[in-house]
Amino acid sequence: MSGANSSSLTPEFFILNGVPGLEAAHVWISLPFCFMYMIAVVGNCGLIYLIGHEEALHRPMYYFLALLSFTDVTLCTTTVPNMLCIFWFNFKEIGFNSCLVQMFFVHMLTGMESGVLMLMALDRYVAICYPLRYTTILTNPVIAKAGLATFLRSVMLIFPFTVLTKRLPYCRGTLIPHTYCDHMSVAKVSCGNAKVNAIYGLMVALLIGLFDICCISVSYTMILRAVVSLSSSDARHKAFSTCTSHICAIVITYVPAFFTFFTHRFGGHTIPHHIHIIVANLYLLLPPTMNPIVYGVKTKQIRESVIKFLLGDKMGIT
Repeated sequence: MSGANSSSLTPEFFILNGVPGLEAAHVWISLPFCFMYMIAVVGNCGLIYLIGHEEALHRPMYYFLALLSFTDVTLCTTTVPNMLCIFWFNFKEIGFNSCLVQMFFVHMLTGMESGVLMLMALDRYVAICYPLRYTTILTNPVIAKAGLATFLRSVMLIFPFTVLTKRLPYCRGTLIPHTYCDHMSVAKVSCGNAKVNAIYGLMVALLIGLFDICCISVSYTMILRAVVSLSSSDARHKAFSTCTSHICAIVITYVPAFFTFFTHRFGGHTIPHHIHIIVANLYLLLPPTMNPIVYGVKTKQIRESVIKFLLGDKMGIT
């Protein structure tokens, strides 16, 4: 194909159609999403501030939590404001390059989120299995290098998405039946062969998701063996209670992720398309909303830091 023909098949913009079949209910659908987004922004920014401000939270576990909070709030901010503009003001156009940028950040940050959850599982493994060496193993430089490696892994694996998607010709129109630019939703608009996109997308999902889940599973297997070997029931309960928040975060993140992944590929005609879209949005919004609540409720040090911040001056807490 010549350069002129190639450029003529590259649209200036796409039209994001929101939730197909539920256009009349867009305003009502937007309300819970808007509420969840506000909770996510306030909760995650509050966690980041507390972890940076309170010396009692200057520990590896909370540094990883701050990284998760930053990833989560950035992830939902890449999609929700644009989605609300679609629902409230019918602003459906998004530039071609802007769409590719959004697609890159959505998938890069979801990969980053999975990687941080894996690092947090390793953190719990070191804390429970090697408690006396915890702070000497997970030093600040080690934590920084682990976070950087997770970031670079996501960037290097996700960047080809934009290249593979940009090379496709688009002659079937510009309507994307989604609220944001998802990789395969954009590729399906193309009139070219998107098989390479599908294969690479599956490969990346397996490389990131399968690797992280294997590491998490191995970590918790070792943790369970260490906890069971403790003689005191109180010690077993205390050791495992430090993992409950992280287990909740794993469930909140991976359950909608698996649903979206498998139904998108294997349940295309059995599940209504609007269910796909709603769950895909919950997949991006539910973890950022729930993680600060889960960690705030279940983690004693964070609860105490919140109380100290809110009531410290009145109660004379120092």
